[in-house]
Amino acid sequence: MAESSVGRGVKADAEADAEAPRRFRNALAMFATGVAVITAPREEGLPVGITVASFNSVSLDPPLVLFSVDRRCLSLGDLRTARRYAVNVLAEAQQDISNRFARANSGKWEGIDFGKRDGDNHVLLPDALATFECEPYAQHDGGDHVIFIGRVVRHQARQDGRPLIFFGGKYRALEDSPAAA
Repeated sequence: MAESSVGRGVKADAEADAEAPRRFRNALAMFATGVAVITAPREEGLPVGITVASFNSVSLDPPLVLFSVDRRCLSLGDLRTARRYAVNVLAEAQQDISNRFARANSGKWEGIDFGKRDGDNHVLLPDALATFECEPYAQHDGGDHVIFIGRVVRHQARQDGRPLIFFGGKYRALEDSPAAA
């Protein structure tokens, strides 16, 4: 049943409106997602690296994927001008990587070997469950986020491992049992 403000005062309506974003976010948290880290080389310095849960496929022909980035993200400018980026789908054992790249300016690259640093290669995280190396295809306004669509130029996936899952504001594990009918 839909909520109604009939019979409420102005103050109650204002309080309900203030809670609307939290209720919306809580409802969205009921959709289980995988977790990925978006990486991109910078002209100078360490690469960009941010954790996202907003990743999905768009098209098989051409091969396109999308992710979205909060407009408040400190790395947004670098991502918007990147000539290439990668989506690194995290494995269940990479919760620490997810947490590390979810923080701003946190020494996130310490101890991580990400290969060549010449700016002409995609930046890939070791032990990711899957990687999608992309070239920018489009960017779109998504309200308080920017939606990035990337054209996949190369991809790889491990045949072993389990995905890192995020649901209800917490990391979760997949069960091997089949879903109930």
